[in-house]
Amino acid sequence: MSASHEVRVVGDASDREACFAVRKEVFVGEQGVPEDAEFDAYDEGALHVLAVREDGVPLGTGRLLYGEAAASRTDGDLTVGSLGRLAVTREERGLGVGAALVRAIEDAARARGLAAVDLHAQTRALGFYEQLGYVAYGAEFPDAGIAHRAMRKAL
Repeated sequence: MSASHEVRVVGDASDREACFAVRKEVFVGEQGVPEDAEFDAYDEGALHVLAVREDGVPLGTGRLLYGEAAASRTDGDLTVGSLGRLAVTREERGLGVGAALVRAIEDAARARGLAAVDLHAQTRALGFYEQLGYVAYGAEFPDAGIAHRAMRKAL
């Protein structure tokens, strides 16, 4: 985390709405993901993180699913969390915001006693996650019309 932004676990409705606004901008606006596919029932119980600029402007977001909510994404392994919906605004990409969000999600996973974190990465983002210690496994698959690979990192 640089001095120009902070990452925090979402604790109130305004932070949550800021997370959703970033996701809508990136996934729905830029990538053409249908809005009803982007926002799902898991959002309610998920842990969300938000990166904001010093002046409060939202820069990025991500979420952690854990326990039963993550089971369908982790082959039923309740010791593994599921990182998802990682999005950084176009202007802030490549400046460390995404890595800071991933670290915050990993810290939250550790605090909940999880042994690993799984994610479904867009194939064009594999290198980003590999630099953070994630390892791809399994075949490529489509999600919302975009090619993905499953990845995991032990904590």
